[in-house]
Amino acid sequence: MNAGLSAGDTAWVLLCSALVLLMTVGLALFYGGLVRPKNALNTMMMSVIALGLVGVQWVVAGYSLAFHTGGGWLGGFGWVGLHGVGLTPDPTYAATIPHQAHAAFQGMFAIITPALISGAIVERMRFRSYAVFLVLWATLVYDPLAHWVWGADGWLFKRGALDFAGGTVVHISAGVSALVAAWMLGPRKDFRRVPLAPHNVPIVLLGAGLLWFGWFGFNAGSALAANGLATLAFVNTNTAAATALVTWALLDLSRGGRITAVGAATGLVVGLVGITPAAGYVTPLAALVIGAVAAGISYTAIQIRSASRLDDALDVFSCHGLAGATGALLTGVFATKLVNPAGANGLLAGNAAQLGVQLLAVVAAAAFAAAGTAVILKLLQVTIGARAGVSEELAGLDLSEHGEEAYFGTDLGSLAGSGSALGGSVIVHAREPATVT
Repeated sequence: MNAGLSAGDTAWVLLCSALVLLMTVGLALFYGGLVRPKNALNTMMMSVIALGLVGVQWVVAGYSLAFHTGGGWLGGFGWVGLHGVGLTPDPTYAATIPHQAHAAFQGMFAIITPALISGAIVERMRFRSYAVFLVLWATLVYDPLAHWVWGADGWLFKRGALDFAGGTVVHISAGVSALVAAWMLGPRKDFRRVPLAPHNVPIVLLGAGLLWFGWFGFNAGSALAANGLATLAFVNTNTAAATALVTWALLDLSRGGRITAVGAATGLVVGLVGITPAAGYVTPLAALVIGAVAAGISYTAIQIRSASRLDDALDVFSCHGLAGATGALLTGVFATKLVNPAGANGLLAGNAAQLGVQLLAVVAAAAFAAAGTAVILKLLQVTIGARAGVSEELAGLDLSEHGEEAYFGTDLGSLAGSGSALGGSVIVHAREPATVT
């Protein structure tokens, strides 16, 4: 065995890889419970299919494009098919674990990121077009952006941008892409014509719980070792999620007089998103602030979106794009070398320039993701078509796209409910079902 290989670190990273994979399953449940019964399977399959398609893409070319040395903008082709990615440590990315363990861990990030986008376009996109979109987006958007931020020669990495576990690479890119996709596809045919409410809130809560559980692998695993830094990221992750949950519950209570289950689930996810870029660079007290601020911003954004004509069905932009940007910017405020000497000091530690670097990373990630998504969707629209037909959409995509039903023999398909948002905008459905989305 290689002298630099650590059995403990290897076991930790492999476990965390499995936890991140579990997050995609949790996402399927989370999103699936928020839509109408006639689209539940289709929505869940949008996450499940990413496990297959992006899992293959990552081995064939994704890991090489994201992490091989190739220049500041895109990795090279030296690791195509994982050629040269062996079972010994790599001094650049995996000093104490097998290089393949690093590739596997990062591959789970690549899988869940485009799956997040699906929440904005549920109930109206052809599944075959979505499958093509997944592969193209992973290759043309995710892989270059991962190289920018995490690649050893990536241009944002060299500028000193801090993104511990994916605020820019995962959440900003997915959230902004979701916004663009929702706008380009247009609203569902019955948008604002029927009451919109989640069809299975217990499944939503189960999915949120699995996301919280798996997120410890997402953030703490990004230390790539079973060490103190992983512990810091673990504590910060739980702190931000708990704080955001409480903040969202209080906002629900003040606005609607009730604390909702969907709101609680949404709040904890927003907290997890917000702390992701900062998890290994800030103190637990800073994580508490980040969770609260992210929850407040996302909650407000959902209220604004719900009054507009934009059909971001599950509010992916508000909950991932904005919370991710909030966390990335606040990293530039709260980061301190006292907890991570390998990081950087932020504004409060006397380094105002770090906030500028973080802003550059946020803007670059958002602009690149928006442009790439627009080009990919336009290509799909003019070739194989992206939007489901009116009859298929009104009948439900479970039957039209998959020939299956989530609730066979039960007349749940006639229910008007749909998960129009991940939280604050659904808290008054019981009182105003015809006007609130």
